[in-house]
Amino acid sequence: MSVREVRFLGDPVLREMCGEVDAVDDDVRALVDDLLETMYAEDGIGLAAPQIGVSSRVFVYDVRDDEIEPGVMVNPRIVEATGKQKELEGCLSIPGLDEIVERSGHVVVEGLDRDGEPVRIEAEGLLSRCLQHEKDHLDGVLFIDRVSPLKRRMLLKKWSKMDESKR
Repeated sequence: MSVREVRFLGDPVLREMCGEVDAVDDDVRALVDDLLETMYAEDGIGLAAPQIGVSSRVFVYDVRDDEIEPGVMVNPRIVEATGKQKELEGCLSIPGLDEIVERSGHVVVEGLDRDGEPVRIEAEGLLSRCLQHEKDHLDGVLFIDRVSPLKRRMLLKKWSKMDESKR
């Protein structure tokens, strides 16, 4: 396990559609371990493979709730999305920026766990938001793509003015 470098807005890997994982093997489990270690080192609640430069459909999450176990999703699919919630959202790949983002209030996500076994998660609240946010990363979508064009321009302008040392 190792902490990997988090990729920032502007890195092309963040805009790629990630490839499906053919089989959950030792390489995928090592990727999961690196994702978890990096997420915790960066004090995040989720991290997707492209955020550490790997274009694979894998993400990890831990919303830091005693009643919700940390998890892994390989080849996730959102099979149900209902309701709406608007909350402040940020991203480890765009540090220092956050904005209100509207997402589904309840989702059902299916995929594979770290052992390649099928998993189905029904989520609301922060976990729902986190799963949607991380799944977006696998499709090359960032939270700034989910705000109005005016807000996106303002966020991008702020990002361009930020000192790289603060990222």
